[in-house]
Amino acid sequence: MTQYSKYLIAILTAASFAACKVGKDFQRPEVAVPAQFGNAAATDSTIANAQWRQFFPDPALQNLITEALRSNFDLQLALKRIEAASSYVKQAKAAMLPSINANAAANTSFPSKNSLNGLSLNNFLKQDHIEDYTLGVGLSWEIDVWGKIRRQKEAALAQYLQTFEAARAVQTGIVAQVANSYFNLLMLDAQLDIARRNAALSDTIVQMIRMQKTAGEVTELAVQQALAQQQQAELLIPQLEQAATIQENAIRILMGELPGTVNRSASLYGYKVWDSLQTGVPAKVIANRPDVKASEMGLKAANANVGAAQGAMYPALSLTANGGLNAYEIGKWFQGHSLFGTVAGNIAQPIFQQRRLKTQLEIAKNDRDQAAIRFKQSVTVAVREVTDALVQLDKLQQQQTIAGSRFQTTQQAVINARLLFRSGLANYLEVISAQGSSLQAELTQADIKRQRLTAMVDLYRSLGGGYQ
Repeated sequence: MTQYSKYLIAILTAASFAACKVGKDFQRPEVAVPAQFGNAAATDSTIANAQWRQFFPDPALQNLITEALRSNFDLQLALKRIEAASSYVKQAKAAMLPSINANAAANTSFPSKNSLNGLSLNNFLKQDHIEDYTLGVGLSWEIDVWGKIRRQKEAALAQYLQTFEAARAVQTGIVAQVANSYFNLLMLDAQLDIARRNAALSDTIVQMIRMQKTAGEVTELAVQQALAQQQQAELLIPQLEQAATIQENAIRILMGELPGTVNRSASLYGYKVWDSLQTGVPAKVIANRPDVKASEMGLKAANANVGAAQGAMYPALSLTANGGLNAYEIGKWFQGHSLFGTVAGNIAQPIFQQRRLKTQLEIAKNDRDQAAIRFKQSVTVAVREVTDALVQLDKLQQQQTIAGSRFQTTQQAVINARLLFRSGLANYLEVISAQGSSLQAELTQADIKRQRLTAMVDLYRSLGGGYQ
């Protein structure tokens, strides 16, 4: 058997141990989820599968979301994290291959003339220095006997997928934020229109009471209280204009742009609320959420890191090889006798590493336990968010009906109060009180409509929609 055959057998024997693996293969933890969300029927279809352009048909809102997905800073950072994780995956894959280095060296040494080396040079070579020139290639390869490198590769891939799903989660959040901000802006527009109309109506009431004062039927106190009611409506106008401008600036920041105006083509009451929304089967829906997927990939990476930490405590088998040209004169490099080569195998068993390896294993196991808790927490939070959104949609629809009836009642009360006041059958306080109640009822109606739209968006996001 030749020397090379022995080396080949040694390599194949070591590689046969590569079937041994450290750590346990990943298994998703069992987390209890309900059979259905609240009172919603469990169906195969879910609105989470709808593209956000279908869910938000308003062209103006679509343009805002498109720009936000193109230029939002948080999403840009998430994409950069994906690129970094991708580089780590490539590095982990390359760890299975040997490392190769090329080197060229030249040195000259002048030994002491009173040393044995110096006397030898002078007597035999008739020179006072030694020259050495080397051109070589070195190879080093750690054989993955215990699967440590494969676990590192598995962890890097899981971390890449985690960043990918995290970017999707950022996108769903951005879509929801832009939509909710847009609906809030539509509410402020509606409330601003309400405030302006009530300010104009209050001015009419002031003029009517002043006429009553001229006729001696009321006092100046009545005029002052009517003016106070008018000023209260007028005070709302700059407050709502301020809030609308701040909301526009917030939307522009989500779009990665400087503060400015935001175009909107819809009105609050012209935007339809989707009340009958299919939620799907909880177990499938929750597994579709990007943030839940990201936490699952984080757990998978932590599990693989435990295996890698265990592998670091076992013997490491490595092979090294060096070869090239070596001569005492550079001109003799390409002569046949200048070739050299070495092959070596090495087994290193950590014995005492100042507890570093054991600490790394303990920390890896602790990180895995934390990742498992975060995964279970993400599933529980997802179920709660969907359930909350469903309850809000149901109860807000009831509130909208009541608020609409209340507004109609207060409007009729204002009309009746003005007629009775002109007939002398009601006093000015009743007119002012009816007007104030009508203003608040209409403002509340607009706010509830906005809440219904927000609940609709929250349900879509909580089901995992928005990244398609």
